[in-house]
Amino acid sequence: MFKTKALLEPMGSWSWWRSWILIFVGCSIMGAGFVFFINPYNFVPGGVYGAGIVLHNIFPSIQVGTFGYMFDVPLMIIAVLVFGGKFGARTVLAALYTPGFMNILTRLVYPNEEAVHSLDPALLLGGRLDLSNDLLLTCIMGAVVVGVGQGLVVRQQATTGGTDILGMLLQKFAGIKFSTGIFLADGVVVLSGLIVIGFGLGTGEAAQGGWMLTLYSLITIWAASRVVAYMLDGASYDKLLFIISDNHRQLKDFILNDLDRSATYLKAKGMYTEADRDVIFLVVSRKEVRLVQHKIKEIDPNAFVVVTDAYDTYGEGFKPFPSADEIQAE
Repeated sequence: MFKTKALLEPMGSWSWWRSWILIFVGCSIMGAGFVFFINPYNFVPGGVYGAGIVLHNIFPSIQVGTFGYMFDVPLMIIAVLVFGGKFGARTVLAALYTPGFMNILTRLVYPNEEAVHSLDPALLLGGRLDLSNDLLLTCIMGAVVVGVGQGLVVRQQATTGGTDILGMLLQKFAGIKFSTGIFLADGVVVLSGLIVIGFGLGTGEAAQGGWMLTLYSLITIWAASRVVAYMLDGASYDKLLFIISDNHRQLKDFILNDLDRSATYLKAKGMYTEADRDVIFLVVSRKEVRLVQHKIKEIDPNAFVVVTDAYDTYGEGFKPFPSADEIQAE
């Protein structure tokens, strides 16, 4: 469907190399966040790595990153078969690199194989990074590090796979909103963490953390999502675009067919030329902004575009209108 930016830019350009470097840096930061602040304390922040933490408590000889491969590889294959070229090389390599990096880093920071199995924070870096006595600080630090890493990856038009793919599959085949699909997938992972870790169905010392770990996991999920949002564009959600271009037909095809949205033409008049112009009025989600920007650049590099925050967006494809007695989040 969409060509990734990596395919649109010449391989020798600095921006191409910079984008790939940032993807690997972001994946490395995210992996380090899991290894140092999430995995040793049995927080379950949703996603495939949260599921990996749960399963590691049942099968301690298998690392969290390896479970990541077990989930990510089949999901990526299904995604390519279902969605075709929408998943570019960036997402595939990010999804394959992160679990491997986590496995290697885990073996480097623990002294022996037994410690790798137990993930005891008292053995992490020889006990120099044991934060067991302050789990609230630990989960916040982990959320910030993981969120920064994820934010860097997403800014380069890539993802690390996992629940993003599940969300898209649920949207396509079950008619469930993308964000709702991710919430459901992460909810199942967190619930499994409560059962296996919180209620002591796991193995060894890892099962003794108690159900309070689930509350810390929820804090981690919320804080990481806020960090990712700020990394992208200051935590605003929907975006409003005013587009002035001479290539309306191509932009119209892109918006209606590829983006699967609608837009509105606004009549305008140039102050200097006094020529009548059509301005495209378009509202998109936060995640779609960069895709639209890249596509406009591809279609009409001379286009004039204004992007601004849409504080609240109601109507088809966005939020339903609130009822008179509905409690507002903000």
